Amino acid sequence: MGKAATKKTSVRRPKAPAALASIRFGTDGWRGKIAEEYTFDNVRRCTQGFAEYLKSVYRKSELKRGVVVGGDLRFNSEHFASAAAEVLAGNGIPVHFCGGGVPTPVISFSVKARKALAAINITASHNPPTDNGFKVRDENGGAIDPDGLVKIEKLIPDSLAAVKRVKFAEGISSGMIRNFNADKEYIAQIKKLVDLEPIRRAGFRILVDPMWGNGAGWFTRLIGGGRTTITEIHAVRNPSFPEMSRPEPIHPNIDAGLKKGKEIGADVILITDGDADRCGIADENGVFLDQLRVYALLAMYLLEIRRQRGPIVKTLSTTSMLDALGKIYKVPVYETGVGFKYVAPKMMETDAIIGGEESGGYAFRHHVPERDGILANLFFLDFMCKTGLKPSQLLAKLFAKVGPHFYDRIDTVIEASQKNRILKQLKANLPKSVAGLKVVRTNLTDGFKFTLADGSWLLIRFSGTEPLVRIYSEAPSRKRVLAILKDGKRIVR
Repeated sequence: MGKAATKKTSVRRPKAPAALASIRFGTDGWRGKIAEEYTFDNVRRCTQGFAEYLKSVYRKSELKRGVVVGGDLRFNSEHFASAAAEVLAGNGIPVHFCGGGVPTPVISFSVKARKALAAINITASHNPPTDNGFKVRDENGGAIDPDGLVKIEKLIPDSLAAVKRVKFAEGISSGMIRNFNADKEYIAQIKKLVDLEPIRRAGFRILVDPMWGNGAGWFTRLIGGGRTTITEIHAVRNPSFPEMSRPEPIHPNIDAGLKKGKEIGADVILITDGDADRCGIADENGVFLDQLRVYALLAMYLLEIRRQRGPIVKTLSTTSMLDALGKIYKVPVYETGVGFKYVAPKMMETDAIIGGEESGGYAFRHHVPERDGILANLFFLDFMCKTGLKPSQLLAKLFAKVGPHFYDRIDTVIEASQKNRILKQLKANLPKSVAGLKVVRTNLTDGFKFTLADGSWLLIRFSGTEPLVRIYSEAPSRKRVLAILKDGKRIVR
């Protein structure tokens, strides 16, 4: 019998790991759907890119100042924060770890208070419950400028092979990760900026809606215990955000809170978004004061009650009332693109007294160049205290100075293919009139802003954090706003 033929078998060599999806920073950090693009592996990659960026900017001896790491109350935020801490420690960068449930302004101030290099904040802010996010902050506690974000993006590795990490427990044992409570330093700072005792004694009836987020309990801690009474709604952890589609302080998400405020006869309703860096306010009648009006009121408070002088920084999506106040009080007003990655650097450059944006985020001089919804609400309470006026009366006082202003916004979900088509169409067909009014100025800095003959304006821009096109308008009457928005929708279509 002949020798049996032997069958050749090929050995399949394992393929090199495929390159993972690229990570891009939008208006304020990187955000994505949990378990799809927002995974533990991608958080680790993102952190590795940030670690490489810090090593490229700072000398090795400076890295020992460390990075503050914390997060919000969304699903798994504290565990995503732990994953980021492990990577920083693996890169030899010490971590000041404050865990989950910490307001964004508290994390930002901790950078300054602890003289750290930077911060990583695990939060998707006001996004839907399906999302989480990754924010980075500089040594001032403010947003890193656009050039810095581009550098971080380029340093994010394509695979996990380049990610350095140690286990969280090992980081704790070695001292590379240190737990700390960020509250004490932040509360001491707040007490320097606001005299809390008069607010505590004022006898206000306050409804607080922290929108299931990090602002829960803070106003009770800061101004409770006196004649002023505080009632909270949506004040426990619930990452599904019942009674709202997302923890964003606008209608209809705030409607349940406004209803409760009216039921208890609240003098004012204070709202913070999911990570407490933005605020919303409703008056004694349960009527929401949109964020443009709140921004103008806070600026007037600083200028008139605090007697502060200095520049105002605003994004192009916020109110022209600030320009009017700038003329009245003889202070300059600077306009930037949308996002605190533009606002924060401009505030630092100009020593501005306030900086803010249309979404309800406001930052203040002598604090950090970062939005602070807790401080903004406290300043509003101090405004009421110092003047003895109710919120509706404060608004009437503002309108007596700058005239009535009305505002609204429409958000529409779009696909990537639609975005390119709309952009091409708009660039090729810039309107000469909107809602029957001549366009007198066009600003293409960030989106498409058209200023009209009566001072009204229309802005069309794409969200930097979500697949949305936003259409904004401000005008002297509600009727005019609605007409401009309607024409804005036509222009987009």
